Amino acid sequence: MTGIHDEDADDPQHPEEHIAPVPRISVQAFCETEQTLKAVTAAGQDRRLAKAHLSAKDGGLAAAIEAYESMPTPNVIVIESDGTRDILEGLDDLAGVCDPGTRVVVIGSPSDTAPYRELVRRGVNDYVVGPVETIDVVRSICSLFSASEAIITGRVIAVVGAKGGVGASTVAHNLAWTIARDLSLDSVVIDLDLAFGTAGLDYNQDPVQGIANAVLSQDRPDTALMERLLAKCTDRLSLLAAPATLDRVYDFGAEAFDAVFDTLRMTTPCIVLDVPHQWSGWTRRALVNADDIVIVAEPDLANLRNTKNMLSVLKAARPNDRPPLYCLNQVGMHKRAEIEVKAFAKDHGEPADRGDPVRFETVLDRGQ
Repeated sequence: MTGIHDEDADDPQHPEEHIAPVPRISVQAFCETEQTLKAVTAAGQDRRLAKAHLSAKDGGLAAAIEAYESMPTPNVIVIESDGTRDILEGLDDLAGVCDPGTRVVVIGSPSDTAPYRELVRRGVNDYVVGPVETIDVVRSICSLFSASEAIITGRVIAVVGAKGGVGASTVAHNLAWTIARDLSLDSVVIDLDLAFGTAGLDYNQDPVQGIANAVLSQDRPDTALMERLLAKCTDRLSLLAAPATLDRVYDFGAEAFDAVFDTLRMTTPCIVLDVPHQWSGWTRRALVNADDIVIVAEPDLANLRNTKNMLSVLKAARPNDRPPLYCLNQVGMHKRAEIEVKAFAKDHGEPADRGDPVRFETVLDRGQ
């Protein structure tokens, strides 16, 4: 029996909406209050702004105008208005020193009286009423690019085992198949276990090329290359298979797979990562940067310890995301000692009435 548990599912600090990451951009913020300065600084550590160079300073509109009289403007300017100065007048002055193409986000005050249409006329791309939290800053900056560029920003679901042999690959492959079949979403499953991957066997595919060709390519992977490497499993589901050979050692840097994931995000609504049970720079990065994480575990002591450790590390690395889901697999196996499901859940801080396994479809419903 398999169950998915979602810790803090109703916590408002962990929103359900999909916020796409930004490309490599520069962002400069000019804040009036200490709270906003802290929120913007924390936003710079969020995984979705990992490629952005973000800096935050005090001074608000006046400091921004003074700074850009002698230096070029970045891709995005975040301005906070505390309501003590006419914001429209300040934006007019900013426009005189602002380079064309720069996008402006204004964090306003409840006392601002300027109509939104007047702000838009002056080139403001987004307006947020303060006080703001970290996730508000992340959402505002990311929306400038996901909306304006009109690109598909695929959702990445990473599935990993708390221990080897717990069935994480089976869960990942069935998850991708079900999303493609039942939700009618174009999906790609990526087998990241290059030496021992089983996705090709599970889908009865034997492609000549796959993920190794993409990650070992001398050139940056583009859409055309990815299309050639994908093996078609169904009308909606494609596979980026592992070579599953031992003729070489697959050692990668932490950012080795970034270009592959970024390219697929632009064309595929759903990407399921079958992450091998190992802890390295690139596996940690793949998990931290995913939109959703599923940890698959068996109900025994080693899995309990590993799940707890993984949840602790991943929650700390993703403070503005929904916590990882964990899936108990192979529950009730004959003649095998195991930890009761309620006890397993309780050890991770869940109330007793949430200890029963919930339907596997939960992760699909929330993955839309």
